[in-house]
Amino acid sequence: MSTSNPDATWVPLAEIARPHGVQGELRLRLFNADSDLLLDVDEVLLRLTDGKEHEVSVDRARRADDAILMRLHSVNDRNRADELRGAQVCVRRSNFPKLDEGEFYVGDILGARVSLGENQSFGIVKDYRNYPSVDVFVIQVEGGLLEVPNREGYVLWIDAQGGEVALESIEGLELEPQNPGRASREDREAEALRLKARKSNP
Repeated sequence: MSTSNPDATWVPLAEIARPHGVQGELRLRLFNADSDLLLDVDEVLLRLTDGKEHEVSVDRARRADDAILMRLHSVNDRNRADELRGAQVCVRRSNFPKLDEGEFYVGDILGARVSLGENQSFGIVKDYRNYPSVDVFVIQVEGGLLEVPNREGYVLWIDAQGGEVALESIEGLELEPQNPGRASREDREAEALRLKARKSNP
C-alpha cells in the first residue's frame, strides 16, 4: 500500500505461522522476537500470500515465549485461521515507539544513499547485520557488498529521516562478492523494528 505519508505506511512485523487451538487464535512468528508492539495495537493489516491486503481489528494478543498469540475480529474458527497461514501482519509506522536523539530504526535506513568523501554516490545501504562485537552497515557498491562497522572512524553521520549515511573511511575493509540469497527479504524485515542506539558521530 503506497502513501506519501511515511507514518501511514504499513510495516510487516510478523508472519502467521499456524492456528492455535480451535477458536481462531493465530500463532505469529515475529520478525524481531524482542518486539512487543503487536501486543498494544488495535488494528493490523494482513498482507495475504496472494498479495491482497485487509485491515482487521485486533480482539486480543498475548505473549507465548518468542511468539505472539493473536485473536482477530471475524476469525473465529480453526478453518478460517488456517486460511491465513503465511500472511504478514503489519502495523502502521506511526505506531512505532518514539526514539531518543541519536537512535534510528533499521527499516528507516535500508535503501539510504551512502557517501564517502567527495563521492556522493558511493553506494546504497542494503542491510544491517548484528555481530557479537559490532553492528555493520551492508553497503552495495560497485563490484559487490561492503560491511562497514557502525562506529567512529568509519561512519561520520547518519540521517535516517533524509535517507543518507556518510562514511569517514573504509580503510582495512574487504569487498565481498554479492550473494543474492544471503540477505533475503525476511532477513531485512526481521531487522525493521530493532532499535539501534547511537549514531557514530560524537
